[in-house]
Amino acid sequence: MPSGVLEAFSVAFTTFFATIGPIDVAAMFAIFSGGLDAKERRLTAMRGVLVASVILFLFALLGEWILSILGISLAALRAAGGVLLLLIGIDMVAANGSGATTTTREERKEAEARADIAVFPLATPLIAGPGAIGAVILLMAHAEGDYLQQGAVALALLLVLLVTLAALLLASRLQTLLGVTGMHMVSRVFGVLLCALAMQFLFDGIAQSGLLGAVSAPQQISG
Repeated sequence: MPSGVLEAFSVAFTTFFATIGPIDVAAMFAIFSGGLDAKERRLTAMRGVLVASVILFLFALLGEWILSILGISLAALRAAGGVLLLLIGIDMVAANGSGATTTTREERKEAEARADIAVFPLATPLIAGPGAIGAVILLMAHAEGDYLQQGAVALALLLVLLVTLAALLLASRLQTLLGVTGMHMVSRVFGVLLCALAMQFLFDGIAQSGLLGAVSAPQQISG
């Protein structure tokens, strides 16, 4: 496997694992599915991951078209995506829940009153939340023109979704095995990695925008 493809896969896998957060999603699912029997829990988990997969792969395929329609440059997307992922990473390191990766307090109240939680809040915003959607658009646009790298991003997304499904099916056992401390530890490790990736996206976006050259040019002329 070419080094560029391997790098794209590893970056995408880490980013998706951090923004989707299979372990955090499993913990929330265990709470929301407390009144379901084993069969209903399995069906709900599979439907939720299926709907989230459709949402995320649609954005993976149509993300660049949406950007062109809105007139958003790749540099702007990289910078904005870097800021968004940085905020998510900081929340993960601090073990604070945010609306970018989990449900808000109001959404949790609404979810508790719902009989079917597969689409909301499981598929979105728990799995296909703003962070994951922004990440898939950013990573696919970053690999623009290189179909092998885009395929690696799609493969990484698929693998994280499969890991998420497995975590949902084992939600109660996973929560008991890791405990609150263990789940927060995993979240913090991936949060640190996500912060580093976010800064790289931000630096790339600023460099590609030409802002640094525009700022330095007048200084060179005046000198």
